[in-house]
Amino acid sequence: MQEIIVDDLLINKDQSVKTAMRQLDKVASKVLFVVDNDEVLLGSVSDGDIRRFILQNYSIEEPVGGMCNRSCLSIGPVEDLHKAYEQMQARDISFAPRVNANNRVVDIISLPSSHKKVAHRDGDLDLPVVIMAGGKGTRMEPFTNVLPKPLIPIGNGTIMEIIIDGFQEYGISQFYFTLNYRGEMIRAYFDGIDRDYEVNYVWEKEFNGTAASLKLIKDIKRDFIVSNCDIIVKTNYSQVYEFHKESGAMLTVISSIQHEQFPYGVIDFKEGGEVTGLREKPEFSFPINTGVYILSSECFEYIPEGEFFHMTHLIERLIKEGKKVVTFPVNEKDFIDTGQWDEYKTALDRLL
Repeated sequence: MQEIIVDDLLINKDQSVKTAMRQLDKVASKVLFVVDNDEVLLGSVSDGDIRRFILQNYSIEEPVGGMCNRSCLSIGPVEDLHKAYEQMQARDISFAPRVNANNRVVDIISLPSSHKKVAHRDGDLDLPVVIMAGGKGTRMEPFTNVLPKPLIPIGNGTIMEIIIDGFQEYGISQFYFTLNYRGEMIRAYFDGIDRDYEVNYVWEKEFNGTAASLKLIKDIKRDFIVSNCDIIVKTNYSQVYEFHKESGAMLTVISSIQHEQFPYGVIDFKEGGEVTGLREKPEFSFPINTGVYILSSECFEYIPEGEFFHMTHLIERLIKEGKKVVTFPVNEKDFIDTGQWDEYKTALDRLL
């Protein structure tokens, strides 16, 4: 069992939500405990807490103390471990802070595997998944001069198989591959392996953009997932789909909050050129499009026949037509892009 370092799971109330997000990316617990300057417990913060906070359009520069869950479970100084484990098990949590008589955090208790509930999915998702696998993969040349991008090797398999494995964890068993560039190689590979899922091959005659190929599978009469063939998003797809349904959206974009530091000092000035301040190498945070979506079958009506049309064009058209498009944000490290050489090398370290 990995040793728990208490300080890794604590965050001061004055730290920003953005800092909490970055800290959550580094810890296995997926929860932090918010404390004051004396390490007195104030609450907890999880990925879900942060997602709800962002979706209310609050700034991630706000202090985490103002949005934390104040009703989190804590274990008192005289409670025995058996009773603590029962409380944690009842609330289905894996970590809880132990506090002293002054409510100061003195330890973090981890629920032993013998007490954890058997993990179950939130119910199988009866959704087909469309994987966009027809592109030329020019960003991965010269590799893709020989093999198509979906067959990029990761360990003993391919990136496409890792993507499929992630969806299978939610009971998904029906997949559509949109094919064009070296599509026969992709088909030969998947027809030649042992698999327990259904694959439907959809052939594009021309390179008409990521959304245009969806018109070829307009016989789908229910909601469905669309994914690029070089992207892995580690999230709970049952929760994403529940969010999609509850929001009444026609299209949900899974986004990832990325943090980028500008390598130069930024000068602020007013009229006349008088400098009012200098920000040295500021960091900017913004949600990026991961390339994974949930769509209503009604979206087919907004995709033109035989025209160049990307997913971004579809999103813009839906918004223009007054249709609801929403986003489901995930953390920075829940998004893995293998579509460029630098990212591919980083992905190998994170996946293997």
